[in-house]
Amino acid sequence: MQIHVVSQGDSVYSIAALYETPPNRIIEANELETPGDLVIGQALVIPIDGEFYFVQPGDSLFEIAQLFNTTVEELIQVNQLQPGAMLPVGFRLYIPQKPKSDITVNAYIEPTGGQVSENLRNAAERRSALLTYLAPFSYRIQEDGSLEAPPLDNFPAIARNNNAALMMVVTNLTDEGFSDELGRTILTNEQLQDTLLDNIIQTAQEVGYQDIHFDLEFLPPELGEQYNQFLRKAKQRLSNEGLLISTALAPKTSAEQQGEWYEAHDYKAHGEIVDFVVLMTYEWGYSGGPPMAVSPINKVREVVDYALTEMPAEKILLGQNLYGYDWTLPFEPGGEFAKAISPQQAIQLARENNAAISYDEEAQAPYFTYTDGEGNEHEVWFEDARSIQEKFDLIKELNLKGISYWKLGLSFPQNWEILNNDFNIEKNQ
Repeated sequence: MQIHVVSQGDSVYSIAALYETPPNRIIEANELETPGDLVIGQALVIPIDGEFYFVQPGDSLFEIAQLFNTTVEELIQVNQLQPGAMLPVGFRLYIPQKPKSDITVNAYIEPTGGQVSENLRNAAERRSALLTYLAPFSYRIQEDGSLEAPPLDNFPAIARNNNAALMMVVTNLTDEGFSDELGRTILTNEQLQDTLLDNIIQTAQEVGYQDIHFDLEFLPPELGEQYNQFLRKAKQRLSNEGLLISTALAPKTSAEQQGEWYEAHDYKAHGEIVDFVVLMTYEWGYSGGPPMAVSPINKVREVVDYALTEMPAEKILLGQNLYGYDWTLPFEPGGEFAKAISPQQAIQLARENNAAISYDEEAQAPYFTYTDGEGNEHEVWFEDARSIQEKFDLIKELNLKGISYWKLGLSFPQNWEILNNDFNIEKNQ
């Protein structure tokens, strides 16, 4: 799989010729609605086996081999080079496809308005072949230990038809947001916990869930140990029923990290108790904050590095956003919230406003600015093929269990192309 960043003068046809692949394959892989109008800085995936590298000034075969985790001997053999030959700048080297590694892939899917939209149904149908778990969001805990179910439509059938397992997401979410008081009510009452677990098990058996995923957020900090004890009880009961258990964890970088989102999430305890965790490694750039990358690779790595000191790599799913944000400038705390957009919408927005896309090397994330019709300045950060490849490379480097997407229904075709190219998707059915 090749990633090509569009330059001035590029066309689908010139790019196709460069990589010796049919133009229609590029159009289809990137779901290009206006293939004749590419955006400068836009990252395209080129669906070929392996990739090409164009020699840069100062390059040596040894350095190129290191860059692609291969050997000089393999490069010489594959490209039919003479040993010791000097490679001219611009020379095209072929880099063979590496063997795929195995990965667990989860994707949350969130119906709104009490129903499943056609867009969400289509997204589930299109992407479940590349999922280990499909996770309808969410079963809301009630004060009496009962559950308010999300609309499921035909998600169970879609998962079954694609050999994907269903993940039952259980939250302390209310109409006002994640509730610390609801969390306190459940975690301090053993009888309510037993009722809740009874209802979870019954629902899991009726619907066909294989994993029970607790996403309890903004819990009172002093209830961290009570949460751990609840998970121990849940683990025992769920295991007896043949069910897995997982949790969502706020993105911490130390055990002492303060803040209402972090303190009740005990990485070490969760790593010991549950079958796997989802690290919510996104929302550094968020709708109510200043413009920045949603999941900058340097910040993501800090969280993973800490997590690896508390739990094994084979228990970690890296959280990944399938969205970006469009901020109106100047940013003012408490002012207008940024608008969430998909990567495809971001590219369309750049095209409509004749804005070139830049790339932040530290965050490993694309961004651009534009001025709207009313004269307002905007700054947009989103995900593209380059940024998602960085996350995949991190997963492979650290041998993590896999990735968990928030959330289906946002168009990002390059992600799925690269995911399928780099990994074998594990199936639990």
